[in-house]
Amino acid sequence: MKMRDNGWDNLFQKTSEFCIKHDIRIPDMESVLQGRTKRRGPVTHLHHFKVDIFYTVIDTQLQELNDCFSEVSSNLLECMTCLNPCNSFSAFDKNKLCESAHYYPSDFDWNDFAMLEYQLNTYIVDVQLNPDFLNLQGIADLAKRMVEKKKHIVYPLLYLLIKLALTLPVATAFVERAFSAMKYIKTALRNRIGDEWLNDCLVPYFEKDIFDSIDNEAIMMEFQKIRPRRMTL
Repeated sequence: MKMRDNGWDNLFQKTSEFCIKHDIRIPDMESVLQGRTKRRGPVTHLHHFKVDIFYTVIDTQLQELNDCFSEVSSNLLECMTCLNPCNSFSAFDKNKLCESAHYYPSDFDWNDFAMLEYQLNTYIVDVQLNPDFLNLQGIADLAKRMVEKKKHIVYPLLYLLIKLALTLPVATAFVERAFSAMKYIKTALRNRIGDEWLNDCLVPYFEKDIFDSIDNEAIMMEFQKIRPRRMTL
């Protein structure tokens, strides 16, 4: 929503700079757009580009994201963006990061929640004043720098959050592919398939790139070694 509310001016400035650089004519934003006969009243270029195009695209993308992710997943993604180190950790939000820990009850207990809040208070002051943490480009860079400077030992709970954030895109995509593939794998003919067998069928289906790189002969040999068999495959 920040992009929708505050992103137009920055986008318009960059677009104008691009047009000037490549000698592209920029229309007067306050002038009336011609050929919009279906409108009851005159529409300016500014209204057309900002409302009809910019807002519409943002709203469409937001709706697609809401359709792809549950409310819990969306909230978790929003919380994890607070770890972004860009612009001197401007996205940092202690409350949201503490909230994100509650999504991982197997990794954080009630004592950890209080300790995490304490670590976050110290951490943000530490990294914002530390030149070693300037100009980081993402959470992956932050994780590497923390290990290099031994900060993962000083802030173990925060570092755990960072590791969870790094695995989140992979885990989310993995789950989405799994549920999408289930409608092809678990058909009416296989509606009594066991969970273990279903899992064995799903893994090769949505990890095709990995399994395509494995030679069939190697698979048969591995299967042959599992236990003695009467026949050689």
